[in-house]
Amino acid sequence: MIAVFLSHQWKAFWRSRNKGVSIAAQIFLGLAILYIIVIAIAVGFGMEVIIEKLLPGKDVFHVFNGFILYYFTFDFLMRLQMQELPTLSIVPYLHLKITRQKIVNFLNLRSLFSAFNILPLFIFVPFCCTAIADVYGSLVALMYVVSIVSLCAFNNYAALFIKRLTTVSTKAITLAVIVIATLASLQYFNILSIAEISNRVFGFLILYPLSGLTFSLAAVIIYIINSRYLRNNMYTEELTTAQVKRVSVDYPFLDRFGAVGVLTALEIKLILRHKRTRSAIMMSLFFVLYGFLFYKKSLIEKDEFNMMIFAAVFMTGSSISIYGQFMFGWQAAHFDGLLVNKTNLKDFIKAKFLLFTIISTAVTILTSFYGLISFKLLFIQLAAYFYNIGIGTVVVLYFATWNSKAIDLNKGATFNYQGVSATQFILTIPYFLIPYVFYLPFSLAGHPYWGVACLGIAGLAALFTRSYWIEILLKSLKKRRYKIAEGFRAT
Repeated sequence: MIAVFLSHQWKAFWRSRNKGVSIAAQIFLGLAILYIIVIAIAVGFGMEVIIEKLLPGKDVFHVFNGFILYYFTFDFLMRLQMQELPTLSIVPYLHLKITRQKIVNFLNLRSLFSAFNILPLFIFVPFCCTAIADVYGSLVALMYVVSIVSLCAFNNYAALFIKRLTTVSTKAITLAVIVIATLASLQYFNILSIAEISNRVFGFLILYPLSGLTFSLAAVIIYIINSRYLRNNMYTEELTTAQVKRVSVDYPFLDRFGAVGVLTALEIKLILRHKRTRSAIMMSLFFVLYGFLFYKKSLIEKDEFNMMIFAAVFMTGSSISIYGQFMFGWQAAHFDGLLVNKTNLKDFIKAKFLLFTIISTAVTILTSFYGLISFKLLFIQLAAYFYNIGIGTVVVLYFATWNSKAIDLNKGATFNYQGVSATQFILTIPYFLIPYVFYLPFSLAGHPYWGVACLGIAGLAALFTRSYWIEILLKSLKKRRYKIAEGFRAT
């Protein structure tokens, strides 16, 4: 049955209207992943030498053991952000004589073919098979490998389970944010050390190798939980025809923007009425916690802002990059209507700018609590905020004029992933690279504050010249509007 599913997926890919873009995206990602794998192999075989050079005098195995759980903690957070859910249109199969368990098994199997699951093997396994096997023996090395593989599987299914759960319940994402924020706070203020816990766990494994099977047990448990959830929720939303309860929410503060305010209010209602759009916005709450990973006191004191720039841009603009990368696919169901009614396309674009500005402003205010750590962070986040509402919105909306993949909001959120592909990931690359064009020249010259200021000034300049950029976006949208509409109808 798995072979049949793969055959159907293969045919669907080659029959897709957007296969040309998809092939280009896959080639680009394939080359990028190949490059990363080569680096990972080099790190894996040279880890002993690397540790000795970077941390002279430190015990190599102590450093390695402390790094393992730290790596997989970061890996889990990255999966929540970047790992795609395995897609399969299940509706055509539900009326056939195919058990739900077979469909679930295919989805679970397909999820394993991810760079997140392959990369750790090249980083950790070579060291386990060489250095650890030479010092502690083959059994300990084998259990290290079993533990690494089990942690990969655990992170894989745990991240998928949480992402599926949060698309259905906003309470789940709130609880997850609270848990992650608590752990991040404990780590940041040195109350809890992931590296120390990792050292103790794998130090115990060296003494009692079979204890490594605990990781395998945890992976099996989360696999069962994920599979059970998939079976129980496979068609509850896909087959229902219940009408969505009409929401009549007014936003008086938008009245002053006229027609643009009306369009913005309509999009806010669209977001609130559909679980998929709500989850895209709610995911922004997860990334408010990125500061705990990147805002290190040692770096703040040395004015090393390189990674902090990325964190600030991502946190204050997470809603723009997450929700905006699927523009205008959210409006695919009524995009034809936008083209034939009296809606002014210029007002349509302005409404997107207004929506992004409102959301980014709210998130920036929310992340201002990082100023309690250092006033420097407020300076960085303010510059990132200006970049997001000035330049970032332009970048996202320009790429949106090239997106012709629809997102079907009439179906449920759990198994509805139309329009999701590697293309969206590629389109976000310029979004996060452009800030360094303004920052790095000053940083390399020894003036990081001037670099941050330049980023903020560039964002303000784009904000004050927004009418100019709107005209460019309008021309691009008018040029491609019929191709976009055709793609939406065919998706």
